[in-house]
Amino acid sequence: MEPKMMKFGCLAEKGVAEIRQRELPELGDFDVLIKMQACNICTTDYQQWLGLREHQGYPMAGGHEASGIVVKTGAKVEDFKVGDLVATGYEGCGSCESCRNGAVDQCAELHKDTPDGYKWGFFGFSDYCVKSVRGIYKVDSKVHPSEAGFVEPLATVLHGMKKLRLQPFETVVVIGGGTMGLMNAQAAKAYGCRVIVSEMIEKKIKTARDMGFEVIDCKEADPVEEVKRLTDGAGADAVIVAVGATSANSQALEMIKQMDGKILLFAAGYPVPELHVDSNTMHYRRIELIGTFGAVNEDFNEAAKALSSGVIDVSKLVESKKFTLDQLQDAMEEASKQGMYRVSVLLDV
Repeated sequence: MEPKMMKFGCLAEKGVAEIRQRELPELGDFDVLIKMQACNICTTDYQQWLGLREHQGYPMAGGHEASGIVVKTGAKVEDFKVGDLVATGYEGCGSCESCRNGAVDQCAELHKDTPDGYKWGFFGFSDYCVKSVRGIYKVDSKVHPSEAGFVEPLATVLHGMKKLRLQPFETVVVIGGGTMGLMNAQAAKAYGCRVIVSEMIEKKIKTARDMGFEVIDCKEADPVEEVKRLTDGAGADAVIVAVGATSANSQALEMIKQMDGKILLFAAGYPVPELHVDSNTMHYRRIELIGTFGAVNEDFNEAAKALSSGVIDVSKLVESKKFTLDQLQDAMEEASKQGMYRVSVLLDV
């Protein structure tokens, strides 16, 4: 029997994750009904739970790193069929100039409140969900649902890679061996670069090494001096700052090569990190400071292909301990602990 209601998780206030119910939206011609399988807890989610991103507002029905199985399609849906494993992306309105150009992350409607008052209404933490075909991406069925949920974060990584314009054989330093840092590292390696990861947490150091990367243990050596040593004094062609911290920004400026070095500011931080560089230094050394955020349709399609083909392997970036939807409060607490990779909420249980 087709469900009429959806059960979903939301953040009601700081430190409080609740399970609620609402009517399922009507299935439009270009919509699909998805039986959700898994949703991973992003930094955006757990930092809101911690009260660090309260500017996003409550109640927040987030969860944008999600996947599920298509169980019904709208009358005019052609590219998806019942049984497909799909991951969620950004829908947008589909008609504004940004959406028409594929830049869905710039759609003004993207973070509009739902009619019943929910912020960031992705509803990834739910048992069933109705999504437009504009915002879903097919993933090979052999991919675990928790790993399929990485389509969205990987898309943001690929978006940054294009802005960074990496070339084969360049040396890239990634500051931070967390989930996003190691996805950036894998993507840079796929571009043919030498990749060095700088990290201080033992668990993340081990994971980065297990994934085959050169790793600087910040507890044992000064990361700037180590980058200089490993590059025979030249410095890195590019540094990807995958942690939001003033110290990481400062290290990046010292790690890059003397001329034409590039820094990709990938991560946000709360409280807001500072960046100390004068315009003369940027001028004479021709430094590029590159900001990146979000992803466009092309990035989502490429991310789905990369996960489906195994070019990017995120299996080591999912914590072994899983949670159910009814355990969302406990899952948020787990995800907010230091040193965690993605905590996954399994929804089809």
